[in-house]
Amino acid sequence: MELSQIIEEIHLIPPDRLPEIHEFIHSLRPSPKTPPDDGTKIMKFAGCWRDMTDGEFEDFSQEVAMRRKQAFSGRASEASPQTDKA
Repeated sequence: MELSQIIEEIHLIPPDRLPEIHEFIHSLRPSPKTPPDDGTKIMKFAGCWRDMTDGEFEDFSQEVAMRRKQAFSGRASEASPQTDKA
């Protein structure tokens, strides 16, 4: 079926039924992996560390850095195996 045929059929639909068609067409589209964020969630998170002392924040930052290093330490060598260039 050609797009032009579909468009011709749409032109024959009564105007009061167009919202239904619009809704149906949108239901056929692939849904996004994540819904658009209005920023509300991130703003709730913003400032959650404001009550930390500088020392607590420094300890927290070091802990996060250490955990990231541990989590990703083996991946670089596994992802790109060394090859001999002889």
